[in-house]
Parts: sequence; structure tokens; C-alpha cells
Amino acid sequence: MLDSHREALQRSLAGNTVVAIVVTHCHSDHSPLAQWLHETSGAPTFAIGPHADSVIADDGDDTDEDTNDAIDRNFVPTNAVSDGESIIDTGEFKLTAVSTPGHTSNHMCVALHEERALFTGDHVMGWSTTVVSPPDGDMRAYIESLRKVQQRGDDTLWPTHGGPVTNPQAYLAQYLQHRLNREAQILQCVTDGANTIAEMVGLLYADVPAELHKAAGRSVLSHLIKLVDDGRVVVTDRAMPSRSANFALRAAIPREANF
Repeated sequence: MLDSHREALQRSLAGNTVVAIVVTHCHSDHSPLAQWLHETSGAPTFAIGPHADSVIADDGDDTDEDTNDAIDRNFVPTNAVSDGESIIDTGEFKLTAVSTPGHTSNHMCVALHEERALFTGDHVMGWSTTVVSPPDGDMRAYIESLRKVQQRGDDTLWPTHGGPVTNPQAYLAQYLQHRLNREAQILQCVTDGANTIAEMVGLLYADVPAELHKAAGRSVLSHLIKLVDDGRVVVTDRAMPSRSANFALRAAIPREANF
């Protein structure tokens, strides 16, 4: 939470009445000031519930401080909404919740009906692809949520990060294809004998600065969890996928093997 951000909000809201505080998800760059604004303005907060804890295998080396620090576990909305529920209708404009889990388990977009616009939070960003980081990030849910937004037919997307997207269908198609291409690349890595996430990151992100490889590894893990669930890849050295696990094609595992 940045003091400069709070001060900028105070200046922007001076002389105005806050009627609702809408939170797309509970990452630390989105929700921490919601409680302060609620207490200051008296306006209710709206979100799809608080953060829902989820886990993957813990090998002792799976602790990810970056991921843990990114989650605002203290955030609890005064009004928990569900998919399709009206958040607020002032008579001049109406906001509706659009559940889009994937980036986080409780992510939502917000539809502004009068302008056929969708505030996409971090589900779709205007300047890069979205991070899907387990355990709270879920690649299968994310891809399904992308398809859900594609089917809406909004005229404009308003991301939290980056400028407006005025060609949503083409943009969303590229966004989805990027994910499907990455999944295919990871499957090919496993096919070619790369059986650890470190090996896969080294191959797929060779032209990306090394300081970004940790985040890339989380993205690769999210795809591998989906591939394991799909029955196309297996974990060969433990019960569940993890950042330090070994992976192989299911067809490459002897039939008598039992994991």
C-alpha cells in the first residue's frame, strides 16, 4: 500500500461522493486501500469473496515469498457478490459482476452496461500477458474465463494495467492463442526429454532476462498442473505437481508404475 496512492485518491475524490468500492481481486496492488476508503467514505466494498486458500505439493523448497506477499489475505468485502449479480445501479449506470477466476481464485471483471464495456482487472491487461501463478492461480480456470469474456461481445475492455482495448475480439483471440501455444511448447519440451521446470524455462525463456525466470517458472507450473489434470503428463517422483518435481509424458511411463 503506497501513501502516494492514497493521497492521489484523496485528491481525486475531493468534493465527490463515493457510492461503491469495487475490487477485482485481492492482490496487494488492488485491494489494500479498499478498507481505508470504506472507513473514510462509508461506501460498501464489493468483490467475489475474500481470498480462498489453495495448495499444491510442498517439498520444502516450494515456498514462494513473491507469491505470498502479492496476496492481500486481510481483505474481506462488506458485500460478497456472485457471477451476474448487480453491484450497483444508480439509474445513470449499472455495474455487474463477471466472475473470471484464473489469475486468482476470486478474480472478477466488472461490466458497465451503458457503454458495453468491461473493466478487466488483471484478467486481461493492455500491455502484456497475465501472470497465472499457482497455487491461487489456475490455468484451466483462466482459459475458461478467457473464453467466457470472448463470448460477451463487449465493445471496449478497460484493464487495470495498460490502456483500453478497443478491438476486444481480436485481442482476446491473441491472448487465448498465446496460452494454447505455450501449453503446446511445454508439452513438446516434455516430449523432447526436458523433465524439470528449470530445464523448460531455460529452453522457452532463453531470451528473457534471468531475473524473470522465477515468474516464468510459476507460469510453466500452472500449465503443467493443467496437463497433469488432462492426463497428458505425469509427475514421476511424487504425488502432486510442484516447482521441483520431475515430469514425463504419460505414454512414456511403464504401465506397472504406480504413483
